[in-house]
Amino acid sequence: MPWTLPLRPSRRSLLAGAAGAAGAALLTGCSADTPSQEEAGIPLERRMRETAVRDSERLLERYDATRAAHPDLAERLAPLRAAVAAHAVALAPAAAGSRAPSPAAPSGAVGAAAPTASPEPVPPKPAEALAALAGAERKLSETRTSDLSGAPGELARLLASVAACGAVHAHLLTSTPGAAS
Repeated sequence: MPWTLPLRPSRRSLLAGAAGAAGAALLTGCSADTPSQEEAGIPLERRMRETAVRDSERLLERYDATRAAHPDLAERLAPLRAAVAAHAVALAPAAAGSRAPSPAAPSGAVGAAAPTASPEPVPPKPAEALAALAGAERKLSETRTSDLSGAPGELARLLASVAACGAVHAHLLTSTPGAAS
């Protein structure tokens, strides 16, 4: 008696085919056309430093936008902005150090890049603008603190110092200048 194909596939063959397709999809997903940073051989410390510099640059943009919207706050913001710029320089990877802004960079300058718009609009009242800037400092400080557990030794110490400085900035931005604490 000759063997003939069944009219419909069996449940077993459907399950085997589905499992094979799922396995192939998983393997294909792991080998995307563009290699991830880890596959490209970029060390963890360098990736962490580049992210930290980008975060500092965004914070500098917030300082510049706040200073542009409220020129009367420029004197108060200047030393804090200079410290954030210094953090970006200190965090920059050795080979990408020329991209980081200098502590004395003029308003809106980030290395050779053109100034970009602040990610969030600056509140119209100076006190609200300072509170928003303090919130950005606080959030970045918390992010850097949480990054400490995965950072290599020297970078972890630097991130801890920069996070502490950010927390102090948040306090200074929301405190009344000249008031005794």
